[in-house]
Amino acid sequence: MNSIAQVKPAGFLRRLAAIFYDALIIIAVEMIAVGIVIATMEALLSQGLVSYGSYIDASDLLNHHPIWSVLFHAYVVMVWVGFLSFFWMKGQTLGMRAWKLRIQNENGTPITFFQSLIRMATSLFGLGNITVLFDSEKRALQDMWAKCQVIQLAKVD
Repeated sequence: MNSIAQVKPAGFLRRLAAIFYDALIIIAVEMIAVGIVIATMEALLSQGLVSYGSYIDASDLLNHHPIWSVLFHAYVVMVWVGFLSFFWMKGQTLGMRAWKLRIQNENGTPITFFQSLIRMATSLFGLGNITVLFDSEKRALQDMWAKCQVIQLAKVD
């Protein structure tokens, strides 16, 4: 059958399920990213190449030192932003893939890095999805601002 598939906007519950899946994955990725930093600092400490000074351990240094704290937290944010941007620019995060969702421009092309940054800045940590319940086109706040859409993919038989 040669029919053109209609684009169906993603519903609220599917979006929440994908966010939940992605949150679990991002937490794991962040744990690995932080673990690499801590392991590196401990290795440098054991070789006498760094000193924690008045700080108790690597965690204390990374969370309370005026310079290292800023650098460390910027790194953690960059991992999060990088993860979401990379997958959104490909069209799907792993959670979106599991729930058969796709993010795209209205013409079907992938979103840009700049659009991914707009989505993150306007998503309100997921609360922007509440507008899906009230918008006639089922758009989230971040979709409106980034001028893109999240669609539900057709079931493949």
